[in-house]
Amino acid sequence: MTTKRRGMTEEAADAAIDQACRMLRMPTIRNSFTEYADRAGREQMSYRGFLAELLLAECDDRARRRSERRIKAAKFPREKSLRTFDFEANPTSIPPLCTRSPSANGCKRVNRYA
Repeated sequence: MTTKRRGMTEEAADAAIDQACRMLRMPTIRNSFTEYADRAGREQMSYRGFLAELLLAECDDRARRRSERRIKAAKFPREKSLRTFDFEANPTSIPPLCTRSPSANGCKRVNRYA
């Protein structure tokens, strides 16, 4: 049976959320709930919308951290990604013409190999 808590101050609510997030191991929510709460107030979000935003942020961050953890556990000789690739150091490589999908605004599909 749960008890209703009334009259909790903002500081007490923040402390309770912080403590609950620590116990439930939700670091993303713990670190950013005030930012999401302020934005929800400005955008007049519903409680469900606010909760969905928080939980989606936590899920996205967990997926990112899981991917990073798996890459680290694989012990590749060095990190390789297009974000960190130095096109200037390798002149034979072709730099990406567009970082967005070809159908995005102002981005035209170009045949590089013609």
